[in-house]
Amino acid sequence: MEKSNKKSKEKTALSHLSKDGKINMVDVSGKPLSSRIARASGWISLNRESLSLVRENGIKKGSVLTTAQIAGIMAAKRTWDVIPLCHSLILNKVDVTLTIENNGIKAESYISCTGNTGVEMEALHAVSVALLTVYDMCKAVDKKMVISEIKLDEKTKEVI
Repeated sequence: MEKSNKKSKEKTALSHLSKDGKINMVDVSGKPLSSRIARASGWISLNRESLSLVRENGIKKGSVLTTAQIAGIMAAKRTWDVIPLCHSLILNKVDVTLTIENNGIKAESYISCTGNTGVEMEALHAVSVALLTVYDMCKAVDKKMVISEIKLDEKTKEVI
């Protein structure tokens, strides 16, 4: 019985902390190469006037959706540079889409790589930065925007 408790405690241990409680970048060198995919999404609410301006490319800074898409792609590629314990990865595919809906904009990301660690942080980072870019570009016309519901929708791993 003690063994199963110990094993469940090991599974719930935080991988980025060493046994003595110090930060630790996980060693993934022993993991097999896998095809990895992650999808994330998030939301920013905007008022009707702002949504109209975005739809009509009327924001003075330029095309909000295109700029946010590029920002999200760039963010995914540099996740390791921003989040201290993330590994640098060679990404096979980064896709960020932004969709105007009734009361806001939905951002979605799709990231794939072949490697020995997952790409969920890259997917979440892409969505977060895309939404922050929308916020930045629209802040002059909308003071009540809210970014919310950023979440990992899917992550898969298939050993090669």
